[in-house]
Amino acid sequence: MAKDKTAYVCSNCGQESPKWIGKCPACGQWNTFQEIKVAATPQYTARNGRAGSTSAAATVGHSLRTVRPMRLHEIASEDERRISMRDGELDRVLGGGLVPGSIVLLGGEPGIGKSTLLLQTILRLDNMRILYVSGEESAYQLKMRAERILPRKAGDEGGPLILCETQLEAIFSHIQDVQPDMVVIDSIQTIATEDVESSAGSIAQVRECASALLRFAKTSGVPVILIGHITKEGTLAGPKILEHIVDTVIQFEGDQHYTYRILRSIKNRFGSTSELGIYEMAQDGLRPVSNPSELLLSEEHEGLSGVAISAAIEGVRPFLMESQALVSTAAYGTPQRQATGFDQRRLNMLLAVLEKRVGFKLIQKDVFINIAGGLRSTDMGLDLSIIAAVLSSNVDTPIEAGWCMCGEVGLSGEVRPVSRIEQRVQEAEKLGFTHIIIPRHNMRAFSKKKPNIELHPVRKVEEALRALFG
Repeated sequence: MAKDKTAYVCSNCGQESPKWIGKCPACGQWNTFQEIKVAATPQYTARNGRAGSTSAAATVGHSLRTVRPMRLHEIASEDERRISMRDGELDRVLGGGLVPGSIVLLGGEPGIGKSTLLLQTILRLDNMRILYVSGEESAYQLKMRAERILPRKAGDEGGPLILCETQLEAIFSHIQDVQPDMVVIDSIQTIATEDVESSAGSIAQVRECASALLRFAKTSGVPVILIGHITKEGTLAGPKILEHIVDTVIQFEGDQHYTYRILRSIKNRFGSTSELGIYEMAQDGLRPVSNPSELLLSEEHEGLSGVAISAAIEGVRPFLMESQALVSTAAYGTPQRQATGFDQRRLNMLLAVLEKRVGFKLIQKDVFINIAGGLRSTDMGLDLSIIAAVLSSNVDTPIEAGWCMCGEVGLSGEVRPVSRIEQRVQEAEKLGFTHIIIPRHNMRAFSKKKPNIELHPVRKVEEALRALFG
């Protein structure tokens, strides 16, 4: 009988090694390798019949030979069937719905609302038999939460099946008896298997349990949703290989002190990773926000300096973001540069462009940038609004109401074109804005039909600032 082997796995990137290494060769981190036990795998039969001539290997080899290689034209190219979660924001982030046989990992900080989001979602799915496995909360706690979220659904006889269990073998036994259409595991760090001699939440346990659930999902066609914890560094707890195992990784972000929650796709084998879902935390659960532009724009900024509105794109959705800037004299020798919701390095680049190309000296000034509403965006179209907000705060002159802008700023001070300009302009027009500054190169998109909002095409940053401040 083959013995179990010992391997070492990097907790940062998932790199495996047969022996302990101080520095990971893949990610470069130090002291991240941890020892795990790997179950012995059967040896496959070689062509000459000499290696691995066991009955188990022969059985595996026979089962593998039943799948034959195919040409690309022989493979059916049909769209995956989707299961609607009856939540427009969640369906959008998943790429149109949940794919049968897929395994989804939902991550987020403790108390952010991961369990609430999934519980209120499965309560709406009346036509499915769902098994909700909880390893952290009791059945009574789940009952109280369900009554608070959807009291009418919590009393129905056809609701989800609740199982409070942490042993993987017992969970599979209940799955065989129940035959569910969907399985939810809350959370993967609390599940343990008897095949691994370590405590629940360790790298070996998380890896083996996730792999077993993946095999179940692929062989049965039943989708599995896993809930994962976030470490203090902001990454999913457990090895990075956990993200490699699953099909989709979505992260629930937000501050517990704010009402907004953001659902962001990090990895998706069945859809785009640039989609974004926005929720509002209420007393009765999470409410999807269908039009985030109206909620993200503050109506109290009129007459205040350092505020600029930008037409941004996240995934397929356009919405207007409020960029806030505060420029003040540096109290210490070294000026501070801090950004919330915006890339710090890109802020330093934009400040250098503003000083070199426009002529505004900010070397002895502290600059603070914030994207209102707790959002975090990587859209290059925010560049122009960041520069406008910084200049507005520096000269203490507010931007007139009704103005918004979009455009990428290059190193030479030019305003570069942005993608999907028509949707950005339509969103600004829908919310009542009367003026929008756009890159001159994007004007060709409006050669046939002019919008009702006044367009201000610019080629350089100076032209945009002249249009805003005269």
